[in-house]
Amino acid sequence: MTDTYDHTPQVWTAGRLREALAGLSDETPIHIAVADGPGDFEGYSEYALVDLEPVEKDFGEDAEARTEVEYTLFADYKAGQYHVDLV
Repeated sequence: MTDTYDHTPQVWTAGRLREALAGLSDETPIHIAVADGPGDFEGYSEYALVDLEPVEKDFGEDAEARTEVEYTLFADYKAGQYHVDLV
């Protein structure tokens, strides 16, 4: 038997993000903690926010096919030194 986990996180709106950033200076770097699993921030991976872009989402080729734009924050590894395997 497999246990299931009903995961329904609240997606932030632009207004909620602006509210959270209200007291910060314009030079404040933003880091993102990515959960290791649904709702699991105990052992998260940390990234730096590097971009925001509108991304078109295509919902298929059926009779009600539609395309919507979602604004997506992009993250990259934090600044630092990383081991790179050279081939």
